[in-house]
Amino acid sequence: QVQLVESGGGSVQTGGSLTLSCATSGYIISGRCMAWFRQAPGNEREGIAAIYVDGGTTYYADSVKGRFTISQDNVKNMVYLQMNSLKPEDTAMYYCGLSRYRSGGACPLRRELFGNWGQGTQVTVSS
Repeated sequence: QVQLVESGGGSVQTGGSLTLSCATSGYIISGRCMAWFRQAPGNEREGIAAIYVDGGTTYYADSVKGRFTISQDNVKNMVYLQMNSLKPEDTAMYYCGLSRYRSGGACPLRRELFGNWGQGTQVTVSS
């Protein structure tokens, strides 16, 4: 089973940037999606960015579109989330996930479609 380990979180001020990393323990099966989700205290885990492993097509939630960029390094088996122009409302625990099923290319940002969650990495944005 593929295991995921997130890193790169921290504390920044509004407008700052962070890059999160997700290390995978093995080869990602073809046809899957990798995604970043986040969860703030009292809120549900929400999907914010996803990438189709086999083509690099990316998907973003409206809340992060234009500010966050998801990317992958298939040689290193890594997935990244570059976060720019951070806002206090971006404060949350960030998780990466692997889609449970093979995709035809689409990666809906729905929690029930993803699993293999890592332990998460905390991002705190202060005003």
